[in-house]
Amino acid sequence: MGYDAARETGKSFLMPSAHGQPRWSHVDFVLVSRINRQDTSPLVLVVDDSAATRELYSTYLRAQGLRVLVATDGAIGVRMAVASRPDVIVMDLSMPMLDGWAAIRTLKRHRGTARIPIIACTGHVEGGSGEAAIEAGCDAYLLKPCLPDHLLKEIRAQLVRSSQRRA
Repeated sequence: MGYDAARETGKSFLMPSAHGQPRWSHVDFVLVSRINRQDTSPLVLVVDDSAATRELYSTYLRAQGLRVLVATDGAIGVRMAVASRPDVIVMDLSMPMLDGWAAIRTLKRHRGTARIPIIACTGHVEGGSGEAAIEAGCDAYLLKPCLPDHLLKEIRAQLVRSSQRRA
């Protein structure tokens, strides 16, 4: 289905391309441009191909006072991160189109997004995945299933670390 709820910022629609793959639509650009820039609460970008995960995390994080954007794959996530400059990115590692590993490397090479903390939140449980995620540029690594309150604690920790680096 090509619909993704993004409550506080409106609705985000994925338009199928000629090959049936989702692509970032004009509606997504409008959503990013309509972020309330006057609101100083932290902006979190959740990048995950699971609609249930996006909905769970975005609903919980909004209820905790954060602004949230969602993306359905790494390619869309990279474009949204460059356009919106979130305070923290929550990234799944296994996704279609551009996986989280490649998206993280891309974001860490981009001058405008290199310093944004990235939390890998994934079901990858193979030995060494956590270390590989950190080496790829993640600032933290959480295993799914990850309870929303555990994710929120890590987001807050990353926000504190990020503000200390800037000070």
